[in-house]
Amino acid sequence: MRLVVAALAAVLGATSALAADLPAPVYTKAPAYVDPGYNWTGFYVGGNIGYSWGRSSDTSSLSNGVGTVLFTSGGSSNLDGVVGGGQIGYNWQMQNWVWGLEADIQGTDEKGSRGFTCGVSVCTPPLGGFLALVLPGPAVPVTLNQKIDWFGTVRGRVGVLATPRLLLYVTGGLAYGEVASNGTIGAALTPFSATDTKAGYTVGVGIEGAIGGNWTAKLEYLYVDLGRVSGTFATTIPALGGGTLSSNYSSRITDNVLRVGLNYKFSGPVVAKY
Repeated sequence: MRLVVAALAAVLGATSALAADLPAPVYTKAPAYVDPGYNWTGFYVGGNIGYSWGRSSDTSSLSNGVGTVLFTSGGSSNLDGVVGGGQIGYNWQMQNWVWGLEADIQGTDEKGSRGFTCGVSVCTPPLGGFLALVLPGPAVPVTLNQKIDWFGTVRGRVGVLATPRLLLYVTGGLAYGEVASNGTIGAALTPFSATDTKAGYTVGVGIEGAIGGNWTAKLEYLYVDLGRVSGTFATTIPALGGGTLSSNYSSRITDNVLRVGLNYKFSGPVVAKY
C-alpha cells in the first residue's frame, strides 16, 4: 500500500512540474462588432433654406351700391421668393423602412402683384349735364399685391433606405400660413389691406443622408395649397347704377418649395456587440 501511494505521489509531482513548464493560455475578449449602418430612430431638430415659386390664382370684381357686379377680372400672379426656417421631428426605423412625424415653420419673402382696369363708362357713371357726351365715366384701375408672410406644416413621413445611410421618402399632411393682401382702387389715396391665416395641405418628396456623427442633410420638395383668401373693400368712387364702387377678390394660394436642410439627431449610430 505504501508503494502505491508513493507511486501516485511521484506521478502527480511529475505532472505538476510538466504543467508548470508549459506557457499559460491567453484568454482575449471577442472584439466588438460595429455595424456600418445607421440608426434613424430618435428625435431631431434642424434648419433649412430654399426658394419657393408660389402662385395666386385670383378672381376680382367691382360692384355698385346695390350689389350689381359691373366688371370681373381673372388672372394670376407669381409669389416667388426665399424661404427659411426650422424643423423638429421623430423617426422610427423598422429594418429598411423609416416612419416619422415632422413639423416646420417658415418665414418667406414670397410676393407678387397683378393689375387690371375697368374700362371707360363700365364701372362709373358719366358726368352730368351737357358734359356727359364728352366726359364719360372714367376708367378705374385696380392693383392687388399679395405676400405669403409665413407658413408651416405638420407632416407624416415614410421612406425606404437605399443604403443604411441614405433615405428616400415621401411626405404629406397639414399646411397653414398667413397671406397679406393690399392694393389700390382708382385714385384712392389710402390703399386697402387685409391679412388671412389659412389652412390647407401639403405633399412632397425628399432625400436625406447621414453625413457624419449625428448629422444628416436633406433635399426636399413640397407642394403647398393654402386654399382661398378673399375680401371686400369699399371706396368713395361713384358707381354706375348707384352708390359707390366696392372691390371683391378671391385668390387661391399655392406654393412650390425646394429647400435644403440640416438635422441633428439625438441618438447615436448603431453599435452592436457580440
